Amino acid sequence: MTLPLIEKYRAGSLKDIKGQDTVISDIRTFLKTFPKKRALILSGPVGTGKTSMALAFAKDDECELFELNASDLRNRSKLEAVLAPAIKQKSLFNKKKLILMDEADGITTSDRGGLPELIALIEKTSFPIIITANDIWKRKFSLLRKKCKIIAVKELKDDVIFNILKEVCLKENHQKDDKTLQLIVKNSKGDMRAALNDLQTLLELGNDAFIEEFYEREKEESIFDALKTVFQDPTDPKITRIYDSTKMDLNEIALWVEENIPSEYSGSALAKAYISLSTADIFRGRIYRQQYWRFMVYQNFFLSAGISCATKLKYKKFRQYKRPSRILKIWLANQKNAKKKSIVAKYAKACHMSKKKAMKNSFLLPLIINKETEDKLNLEERERDYLLDKRGAIIIASQLNKFRI
Repeated sequence: MTLPLIEKYRAGSLKDIKGQDTVISDIRTFLKTFPKKRALILSGPVGTGKTSMALAFAKDDECELFELNASDLRNRSKLEAVLAPAIKQKSLFNKKKLILMDEADGITTSDRGGLPELIALIEKTSFPIIITANDIWKRKFSLLRKKCKIIAVKELKDDVIFNILKEVCLKENHQKDDKTLQLIVKNSKGDMRAALNDLQTLLELGNDAFIEEFYEREKEESIFDALKTVFQDPTDPKITRIYDSTKMDLNEIALWVEENIPSEYSGSALAKAYISLSTADIFRGRIYRQQYWRFMVYQNFFLSAGISCATKLKYKKFRQYKRPSRILKIWLANQKNAKKKSIVAKYAKACHMSKKKAMKNSFLLPLIINKETEDKLNLEERERDYLLDKRGAIIIASQLNKFRI
């Protein structure tokens, strides 16, 4: 059986890994100094060589490798049974040991005790632990991040992927023109694994025309990656299409942009960014009022190129982007208003009036609340507590007014 190209040409040594020199240097520094009670996280998109680099380090440094997949160790008991012995026992041949936990994204929020147990084991380990993840900035990893050094692994550049494909074609005794290989590179979007899979399909079919029918791979781009491009690379030629693959509507994207503008820009750049954000919001309003969806083009433009062009500087800082706090505030407000609306609905029914009129008179309810009123309105305990809290606030406010001059 023929090996898949992704396995056949997996880097066997660090010298075989292309385009990740900075990451390799950072990993080497961590392993040499290995601070106890800390692990190393390699975070980045699929197909960037995270696992290959860890395996190559183990081979080149002649370490005994203990490898496990996080998706197979979802709960505390499994993690403790498999990983706990590995962090305590010395190598069988008295060699150095390296522990690799691959695909940490596989530990979900429903996995009981998985992440807390991993953090506890990191604090006890005598050997370096390397963890790979596609997106370590998810909320569920917040505690894990504090116990780890994080190295961002970026997508491979097009020329790196192109040269690797040329080399593979040469070794496989297949001659493919540069135009066909460039199309594979374009479709890969920085994913070496995807590029090799596409090349294998091409080699097996033996038909270059097949590659022309490839549609753009729907590789969901993280909102974090999109924001990084918008804020840090104003020269990106694809900036106006950066949100296309985030699977998120523009209104939600606007909240993400709004939340993170202050952490990226300052001074005149901050002002320009907010002007672009407000202009995007104007077009959002026009879309709803006029039902003219063509305005989404302009809304998208000001949320992408407009924000990005607020400064001409190209940043290279590694930032952790925040989730929109306004969504939480809206949810809390809705939860609070839900109690008020349910009380008003009962009040309107009992008094034979419209809900609109009942809402206008609702300010009186905290003042007239008593046992009889509760029974007539059939109030629940949470609704009664809501009205009592409101009445307490009104009484305090009236007392304070007496002391005003």
